Amino acid sequence: MSDKEIRDFSQKIKLGLELAERKMLEEKALHGENIIVSSDGKTFQYIPAKQIIEASKM
Repeated sequence: MSDKEIRDFSQKIKLGLELAERKMLEEKALHGENIIVSSDGKTFQYIPAKQIIEASKM
């Protein structure tokens, strides 16, 4: 594969992952579910999916 093909393929994967994450968040928000978030792998927070969607619209 050429460098351009690799960049294009990587971009398609990135966009696909972003779409899948968005759909997952929307589904969880629809059911009033939380997302578990950790920045250090030791402490965890439960955040409503709806709150994450609203924060991403800013």
